[in-house]
Amino acid sequence: MIGHPCPGGTVVMSAVRKSSMVTGSGRKIKDNAADWHNLMKSSQSDHLLLENSSSSSSSSSAQQVGGVSELEDECFKLQEVINKMVAVVTKMEHLMKLQQGIEDLEEFQFKGEGRKAPLFHTWNTKQFGAVSRVLFDSFSEELKLKQTILQELAHTSSSDLCMVYLSSWLHQPFIPTHTRLTLEALLLETGHRPL
Repeated sequence: MIGHPCPGGTVVMSAVRKSSMVTGSGRKIKDNAADWHNLMKSSQSDHLLLENSSSSSSSSSAQQVGGVSELEDECFKLQEVINKMVAVVTKMEHLMKLQQGIEDLEEFQFKGEGRKAPLFHTWNTKQFGAVSRVLFDSFSEELKLKQTILQELAHTSSSDLCMVYLSSWLHQPFIPTHTRLTLEALLLETGHRPL
């Protein structure tokens, strides 16, 4: 191990080396934080693809007299996005259950009192669980909204209502800014982002 000598003969390890040696619950939580980031990133990229697709299709559909085949094609695209989102939310649920397992393990190990010292900077294990639940709840509610929009969209005759659905889909009301900030706090706490 590479360290820096200090007066008195003590060796101070580099923070970069220390973070790579995280084991046990800390290692699992750090891996879960990276997984949360990757899942949110993939969800966001799917959202951007749809946003680009919907803006081009809405302008082209305004020029055409809508047909059944065009509507089916657009609904199939939306269904593909929902299928991807279902996969992402399922993985998020798995991460949340893993975090709950870590909490249960630590409660057992530390006789119901929980870990006294934080695993990384300041958070205890329960705070990581709370963050996992917030992220999962946001995305699962957003998935429910998008599934409802898809079910209603093909049966809508009003262009105004279609625009409301499109706005709701693109705005992502159940994934507000604080959800993204919560993820950033998780990444800062676990050392994935520098302080």
